[in-house]
Amino acid sequence: MRILLVGAGGVGSAVVPIAARRDFFEHIVVADSRQSRAADVVAKIGDARFSAVELDASDRAAVEAALTEHRCDVLFNAVDPRFTMPLFQAALNTGAHYLDMAMSLSRPHPGRPYELTGVKLGDEQFALADTWRSRDRLALVGMGVEPGLADVFARYAADHLFESIEEIGVRDGSNLVVEGYEFAPTFSIWTTIEECLNPPVVWENGEWHTTEPFSEPEVFDFPEGIGPVECVNVEHEEVLLVPRWIDAGRVTFKYGLGQEFIGVLKTLRKLGLDNADKIRVGGVEASPRDVVAASLPDPATLGDRMSGKTCAGTWVKGVGKDGGPREVYLYHVVDNEWSMREYGCQAVVWQTAVHPVVALELLATGAWTGSGVLGPEAFDAVPFLELLNAYGSPWRMRDQSREALLSA
Repeated sequence: MRILLVGAGGVGSAVVPIAARRDFFEHIVVADSRQSRAADVVAKIGDARFSAVELDASDRAAVEAALTEHRCDVLFNAVDPRFTMPLFQAALNTGAHYLDMAMSLSRPHPGRPYELTGVKLGDEQFALADTWRSRDRLALVGMGVEPGLADVFARYAADHLFESIEEIGVRDGSNLVVEGYEFAPTFSIWTTIEECLNPPVVWENGEWHTTEPFSEPEVFDFPEGIGPVECVNVEHEEVLLVPRWIDAGRVTFKYGLGQEFIGVLKTLRKLGLDNADKIRVGGVEASPRDVVAASLPDPATLGDRMSGKTCAGTWVKGVGKDGGPREVYLYHVVDNEWSMREYGCQAVVWQTAVHPVVALELLATGAWTGSGVLGPEAFDAVPFLELLNAYGSPWRMRDQSREALLSA
């Protein structure tokens, strides 16, 4: 397997030290709009199986040329979702397989944005599913941690734990603290603005509908010392992926943002600083959102100032295999101290990066096979979860139905 990794930012830079410990691939070309950034990532690892090139992710022709020149049979998209479609199309045009962690962007319903869906996340990609299938090529979409591992958890629960599912709720929370900054997001602020300020999507009663941003707040008790965190509805790919393969009455995604973070996001919207379109200021053109991102610290550089844990997981409620009510939370926790010590990567970007590497290894070995545009739910969850354990970062399950019985 020869891989073109597009993006050497936070997640892309974490992919390299993770993949370097594995032997399933022949070569990984690390590409970035700044060749120096890609070169720095490659130099740190000191492994001849990696090389660095300069590449503009928005230039489809240049991406196609890079895939051809370096004989890459997989394009791994590790950049912001605004670049998803040119990369997706470049892979299709050159006959490469494709993997991303964030799907093609949505557009709100023009008249009733907080009731009806417009263009949904991934719609542009799924519209080309037949073409991918006819060419016997795979586009594995939404294969990070959330989406990604969260979807694998949903598949595992449906196959091995439940007879029928009432609700699947992805719940993300942390107790991470960044010292020395008044405001320092631990993940791409560009992507965070996109997903948090768009109308959240909910799957319910056999259809998708939208709500207002930050709706339906609930306090979720996260494991391993993180504790109770208020979570709110956020637009996320799992809600658009899970119902395509798994029968569930309701599917939601809720994120533990915190009131301060929500306040900042609301202020950015009020001021128009969430705008991703370029505007002219004097003689310069730039998008306000890009200016915000450039003004904040790079999440990849925050690891030495961070402490705490991050948790990604999938809560499932329904009828268990024994015919009785069941409620579980399948989850994955990463401690920043551990990820920095082991890989030199902060917890959030490491947790996002490890899961697509696991998926690529399963594809390389033939444990996962398929064609078309597929989400993680389309594959057997067991090989993935077993291999994740082998990577040294095990997943866990909290059986909340049994806890409820014991407390009663």
